[in-house]
Amino acid sequence: MRSLNLHGTLKAILCSGAILAAAAVTTAPVLLPAPAYAQASSVRFIVNDVAITSTDIDRRVALLRLMGRSGNLRDIASKEMIDQVLRQQEMARLRVTPPDEQVNQAYENFARSNKLTTAQMDQILNEAGVGRDHFKSFIRTQIGWGRVLQARNQSSGSLSEQEVVARILQQGGKKPSTTEYTLQQFIFVVPAAERGRIMGQRKSQAQAMRNRVRGCENSHELARSQLDVTVRDLGRFLAPQLPPDWKDQIEKTKAGSATAIKETERGVEFIVVCSTRQVSDDYVARLVFQSQQQNDKSAEKLSEEVMAELRKRARIVRR
Repeated sequence: MRSLNLHGTLKAILCSGAILAAAAVTTAPVLLPAPAYAQASSVRFIVNDVAITSTDIDRRVALLRLMGRSGNLRDIASKEMIDQVLRQQEMARLRVTPPDEQVNQAYENFARSNKLTTAQMDQILNEAGVGRDHFKSFIRTQIGWGRVLQARNQSSGSLSEQEVVARILQQGGKKPSTTEYTLQQFIFVVPAAERGRIMGQRKSQAQAMRNRVRGCENSHELARSQLDVTVRDLGRFLAPQLPPDWKDQIEKTKAGSATAIKETERGVEFIVVCSTRQVSDDYVARLVFQSQQQNDKSAEKLSEEVMAELRKRARIVRR
């Protein structure tokens, strides 16, 4: 049986809230026969009035097999399905709803990273007993849960004035400084229905325009030379505030230059670093120290803590 490269990708989803490409798997796919246990479904757990059926657990067992997991897969699958329901309920409470377009794009990216078409991916999942819908629900939950963790981290990571002063004194009374970036974003729009047909062409156009960028003075004029290109003036960002998906690239890009192009749910994008400068004041000190505090707590550890809270409050009935 073929094992899809899931583990590293799922860890990345949890940490960032976005689907990242997994390393390609080069072994030929071997499809499982339709599972013999696909019979009448019955309720196995009720989590805060939401039912988890035997079919749900069967499908998760099949997914675990594709992931190459070992151990008592039914127990692992039961726990994962309970956790998934709890996560979905917390997402609903916080109104975190990853759009269908993002989930579909993540699914396509995942198939491509395993050197599969989406049709081949559908077939493998169906024949293995997972099903496309179950896997997409899994993806949607992972994306949304990443956003829940980001919101939780931001709300719990603020420092009091006394804590900021204490940290400044620890550094010999010197306030920390950070880089302030002024940014613009180019978006080469690709409609969802046209992605397969024109994505390559739009990437070439975006790369050609990126090569012509010399700062932000003529950005809007450049954009008018192409159809369906949007330029957004993003304004100023301190280094700890940079968008996570772009942070590494922005920090490596010199003022007046552009990041590498990136395929996104909107189409093809790149960001121009208009200017940079070093800043240091009370707000910067608080922001830098807060960022350091948040980095001390990994997303994985935070996820475990939040899940423990949700399980403690939950009503979980086993049938």
